[in-house]
Amino acid sequence: MHILIVDFGSQFTQLIARRLREQGIYAKITPSHATPDFTNAKGIILSGSPDSVLAGKPPPIADAVFAAGLPVLGICYGQQLMAKHFNGKIINQPTSREFGRADVKITENHRLFSGIWQQGKSYPVWMSHGDSLAELPPGFQVIAASPAAPFAAIANDQQQLCGFQFHPEVAHTPHGTRLLANFAHGICGCPSDWSMASYKTEAIAAIRQQVGKDGRVLCALSGGVDSAVVAVLLHEAIGDRLTCVFVDNGLLRAGEAEAVKALFTQHYNIPLLVEDASDEFLSGLAGVTHGEDKRKIIGKTFIDVFDRVAATIKNARFLAQGTLYPDVIESEAAATSGKQVIKSHHNVGGLPAAMAFELVEPLRALFKDEVRALGRELGMPEEMLRRHPFPGPGLAIRIPGEITREKLEILRAADTIYMQAIAEAGLYDKIWQGFAVLLPVKSVGVMGDARSYDYALMLRAVIASDGMTAEVYPFSHEFLTQVATRIVNEVAGINRVAYDITSKPPATIEWE
Repeated sequence: MHILIVDFGSQFTQLIARRLREQGIYAKITPSHATPDFTNAKGIILSGSPDSVLAGKPPPIADAVFAAGLPVLGICYGQQLMAKHFNGKIINQPTSREFGRADVKITENHRLFSGIWQQGKSYPVWMSHGDSLAELPPGFQVIAASPAAPFAAIANDQQQLCGFQFHPEVAHTPHGTRLLANFAHGICGCPSDWSMASYKTEAIAAIRQQVGKDGRVLCALSGGVDSAVVAVLLHEAIGDRLTCVFVDNGLLRAGEAEAVKALFTQHYNIPLLVEDASDEFLSGLAGVTHGEDKRKIIGKTFIDVFDRVAATIKNARFLAQGTLYPDVIESEAAATSGKQVIKSHHNVGGLPAAMAFELVEPLRALFKDEVRALGRELGMPEEMLRRHPFPGPGLAIRIPGEITREKLEILRAADTIYMQAIAEAGLYDKIWQGFAVLLPVKSVGVMGDARSYDYALMLRAVIASDGMTAEVYPFSHEFLTQVATRIVNEVAGINRVAYDITSKPPATIEWE
């Protein structure tokens, strides 16, 4: 039993599934251009979208959804699509727009609000809409309103249809998870029987079905949490038909290659091939300055290297990667929704169209914290699972501008000092991701009595739960001053240090 989520291209669609899974409710996502499969579905959620219901014809899936006879919850665009389908009126006016925090007043007691919100009281939510509902469809009632959205929440209990103009799936709507759970439990009757243990079982079964009885898999190890979890999961699924390949691309942090070798040769009995391709990667990146170009070059080079390694392993036609859902939604534009490509991840948008491998990506539907939970289910060591995320393209996207060996050595040294300081201060586990960025900027400095003209370094540290949004970590001024002093004194080539205090959005966590 599950909730089916129809994705109309919202950047937050996967958050809906995530919030439901947090409550033990299984959720599947289907794109709006696909033929829906309602088998075992207990209810349907329609996502938001960058599109407008006022532009063009409604998606064909709408007729199938409303004819299925299942409870339906529409969110933002989904609410408007539902209202238009049942002859409500949608408008686009300056006074009907809301972006950011809003307060909704509960006008009716309803099952959606059970145990959370009370009639007559107001509660904070997060809005992001230009269009707005102006007239209710027949049979619907208002159950919550905001100053700019008099139909902030609507319901038709006879047909088990309801809608929110706001986004319950984002962290900025404090009670959003419970609202979604009330829909799934109270209206759809969906059980809380999904867990990471069940996901592990399903993932292993899916791997065995895809690979077959004789197929061999190469697993790309990067040194990060994701690829390590993939490797252990694959080993449990297919045993010695897995070969892990660690490519030293010359873009790793200090000591990264040694740590990977130690983990898989000493802790796990998993075959490991080490390929030093650093010259190949750095040669391909020579003179390249644009971040998207770097990602695509790195993706293509990875495949070239794997083609070469695979030739030494009989029947190796599968390539396993630690691709996560945030990688996917930031890289791929939805086929019919107009979703914007934020950046291409080297293992998604950076891969060439023609490859000799069939991809195996068992983490593709998971967020980072869920990957860690899967790792714990697999019995992996906590010190590996707690590591901060490290991008597949490595330090190449932490050096805006041209990549050189000199810049890489400077950044490695500075990043090591920064991360050591974070750990020594007892802050490592409080931070989602911390790293340094070597800027393509030189500035004048004074060291002793001499003039210096060296690089500027940017420090970054954020708090997040899923990587989709992030806030800056509030270091003390004393901590930042001490770190900056150490870096400038100990790393030749840096004479200025700054701290990035920008949240995501509007920035991304990484710089490129």
